[in-house]
Amino acid sequence: MPPLSTTSYAVLALLAVQPWTTYELAKQMDRSLHDLWPRAESVIYEEPKRLVARGLATSTKHYTGRRAATVYAITDEGRDELRRWLSEPGAGPVMEHEALLQVAFADQGDLASLRANLAAMRERAEAECHMADQRLKEYHHSGGPFPHRLPVIALVARFLADHAALVARWAEWAEHEVEGWTGVTPGSGARVPAIFPPATGGGSAR
Repeated sequence: MPPLSTTSYAVLALLAVQPWTTYELAKQMDRSLHDLWPRAESVIYEEPKRLVARGLATSTKHYTGRRAATVYAITDEGRDELRRWLSEPGAGPVMEHEALLQVAFADQGDLASLRANLAAMRERAEAECHMADQRLKEYHHSGGPFPHRLPVIALVARFLADHAALVARWAEWAEHEVEGWTGVTPGSGARVPAIFPPATGGGSAR
């Protein structure tokens, strides 16, 4: 069998919290993993079956009247495999940011498009800041749906809140920088933002 993917471990980790149907898994992934590992959502109806095939999870049919639902639960072997994965340092972040890619090549377009993109990035980040703030308030008042997991959940929640605030600050700064531009290239009126340290005397230039 092919090795387990990070998505496999994301599903396995949720099964370690409690048993779920695939519908419940999809809902919980949207709540807890969307900002960390969104690709897991696209394979939610297949990944649990793969885990069952490897002996890392079980599947049981539950009926509500005539309506059947498959409930997945982690096995002891699954918990061992999850602990092994958790014991090894994970890979660092890989940025996948279409809007930022558009900023990087904005000199191939026009100033109006650049400004519109920056405004959209700021508005999206501000919305994420609001959502993060609401989530932090929920954790503070009730502990969320899994208060016994709050110590580690809070670590991630703080990262996501700080990341959204960083993007919002950056977008606001970038909007201010291009406010006085008349184009997207030096020849048409774009200026280099003041991000470089001042030159110092002595020493060789690199």
